[in-house]
Amino acid sequence: MVYQHYHDSDEIIVAEPNRSASWKFNKVVLIAMCCLSGVIAGGFALIGAWPIVPFAGLEMLALGSALYYVCWKLRYRHVVTLEAESVLIQKGHYHPRQQWRFDRHDTTIQVTKQPHPWDALQISFCNRGEQVSLGEFLSKEDADKLLQLLRERFSVQSHSEKGHRDF
Repeated sequence: MVYQHYHDSDEIIVAEPNRSASWKFNKVVLIAMCCLSGVIAGGFALIGAWPIVPFAGLEMLALGSALYYVCWKLRYRHVVTLEAESVLIQKGHYHPRQQWRFDRHDTTIQVTKQPHPWDALQISFCNRGEQVSLGEFLSKEDADKLLQLLRERFSVQSHSEKGHRDF
């Protein structure tokens, strides 16, 4: 998912993975599964098969851990802040873990086309020999939208999958 907004005089472009469900919805699913598993395990415990109960609990613990991990991974985002004289690129889950600041006038966008037409473009910011990839988790449509937003603001260099210039 790619969107943009403005804060004071800065333009902010945010790229983040598509999420099919929020953490709130996943908690509802987890509670429903725990209730169902508890009823089934309770039924087995009543007929004497009590060793089922701890395994049902472990199963729900594993499900909850997996749902939390996936939701956490899908909170990863790239934030590009376009200021008057500089470009700030930040990457992280809930707050920036990595960041780069480039001079806006010396920065270009490098686009590498993928061998298969369904694959998303690889988009990178380049400045004085340093290269920062952007939006590698995006779908093809979202990568195209991101490229369209960046194309209006920066010069773009295009390369094929083998590294040859493709104009």
